[in-house]
Amino acid sequence: MILPTAPDPRPFPRARKFPGPLQIVLTLAAVAVVVIMFVLPLVLILTQALGSGWNAYAAAVVEPDAISAMKLTLLVAAISVPLNLIFGLTASWAIAKFDFSGKALLISLIELPLAVSPVISGLIYVLLFGAQSYLGSWLISRDMQIIFAVPGIVLATLFVTFPYVARQLIPIMQQQGRELEEVSAVMGATGLQTFWFVTLPQVKWALFYGVILCNARAMGEFGAVSVVSGHIRGQTNTLPLHVEILYNEYNFVAAFACASVLVALAVLTLIAKNIVEHFDK
Repeated sequence: MILPTAPDPRPFPRARKFPGPLQIVLTLAAVAVVVIMFVLPLVLILTQALGSGWNAYAAAVVEPDAISAMKLTLLVAAISVPLNLIFGLTASWAIAKFDFSGKALLISLIELPLAVSPVISGLIYVLLFGAQSYLGSWLISRDMQIIFAVPGIVLATLFVTFPYVARQLIPIMQQQGRELEEVSAVMGATGLQTFWFVTLPQVKWALFYGVILCNARAMGEFGAVSVVSGHIRGQTNTLPLHVEILYNEYNFVAAFACASVLVALAVLTLIAKNIVEHFDK
């Protein structure tokens, strides 16, 4: 006969902490990386932008080509982000809540822009819609221009921002399962009612987060847009391209002044991201 053993009266051992010196070294190393990689570049941008005074800074920011670049950047984001929102939401819903042939292919297509260089994606659009291509000739005969115009910039931005909303929603929808949607269907709700009142409220914060990331990438994209834009001042230059042109012309004050506008947009994006994360807790 095996008698039950008495429980060990000793308390559970506490989790070991890092030794004091090691913890200090790791903390200092992390702080040093943040300072070198993020803080110093931001300080450099602001000091260079304001190096010639506020008047020079304001003149660079309100210069007509800079205003045109800002407007185009906001226009491209205003077009590409809603389209990616619609696609990301519907694709995520289909992938997570339904079984259908071609699901693996759809997931691979969503991941494709992350595996392809933005420059290569822009080059593909040039080869597809450029003047020397078959489609290019067809477009020219109908007085339609894609490459070196706003439509090409929007297409390139759509491609590079393609995965951001979907990648935020798919894991969350898969984790939630299909039980609530099935109950809703049993109770007589239509597919649209189920989506609007059951699925969407569960992922709204993840959706906002994906939109914020998508918008940040759309406003800051350089590689793909650089290939398809043609660098036409006042017409096809987004703000990142305008900064590059100013820098290459050794107009450093104007370049850093316009770069500071991108920094301000990035800071606003981080604030929006933190707000979404706060309400998502």
